[in-house]
Amino acid sequence: MTTSELTLPVTKAPKAGRPRVMGAGKQLHAGPVTYVVLTVFALVSLAPLVWTAIAASRTDRRLAETPPPLWFGGNLFTNLQTAWDQAGLGTAMFNSVIVAGTITVSTVLFSTLAGFAFAKLRFRFSSLLLLLTIGTMMIPPQLAVVPLYLWMSDLGWSNQLQTVILPSLVTAFGTFFMRQYLVQALPTELIEAARVDGASSIRIVWHVVFPAARPAMAVLGLLTFVFAWNDFLWPIIALNQQNPTVQVALNSLGTGYVPDQAVIMAGALLGTLPLLIAFVLFGKQIVGGIMQGAIKG
Repeated sequence: MTTSELTLPVTKAPKAGRPRVMGAGKQLHAGPVTYVVLTVFALVSLAPLVWTAIAASRTDRRLAETPPPLWFGGNLFTNLQTAWDQAGLGTAMFNSVIVAGTITVSTVLFSTLAGFAFAKLRFRFSSLLLLLTIGTMMIPPQLAVVPLYLWMSDLGWSNQLQTVILPSLVTAFGTFFMRQYLVQALPTELIEAARVDGASSIRIVWHVVFPAARPAMAVLGLLTFVFAWNDFLWPIIALNQQNPTVQVALNSLGTGYVPDQAVIMAGALLGTLPLLIAFVLFGKQIVGGIMQGAIKG
């Protein structure tokens, strides 16, 4: 058999197309279905906020008509000014910033310290104390209203901001959340190495624990601030209209024989704007911290 008579098996070349497995450093691209689904979810999520803004720009008579308005009117700034004056939102905004800011900083700080202790330190009855901490989350907050109010009255703090701040300086959820994160994100060897190098406990917390817990601290801070800003049950009991938070002040807009729905919506829009501004200003840092923690983990 000559060389010309030899036949070699022919292998088909792979079809050109997008590879299923992307190499390191290459970016994955979403398909059109993904964009459609994300767009639908975004529209559904924004619908209540958009409707609030539309209702705040109309009159109460127009809101009562059928069909309801589906576009903005020309009374937005008038209704915003009316809601601001009637509810006294200037003082309420200032009080809410103090209350929500203090609660957020305190909760993030103390929850991180407590979570670190439960996650990495060895001490007697640690498991029992953690179980008791988690058990407090199962108690309905309504059960604590009466004894908490009596306690604050005995301290002489009625209608004062510290009445709202003190019970929320640290939360069981925050402690458990930070503990679960630090168990995986903070290697024990790193703490031992810092102790071998002669670092004190405070220095370990500041230079080791806080940098490792930064992504979880950002998430906990955002959740805590939103919850503290929107809290209504305890502030409406502990405070009055002379020294209110935003949610207590907005409650006064619904009084009267025929409440003005447009003004109420304008007040709700004003109460929501600080949360939107905070997310716009710090959302990139929060998401970046979360992604940084996920990559390191």
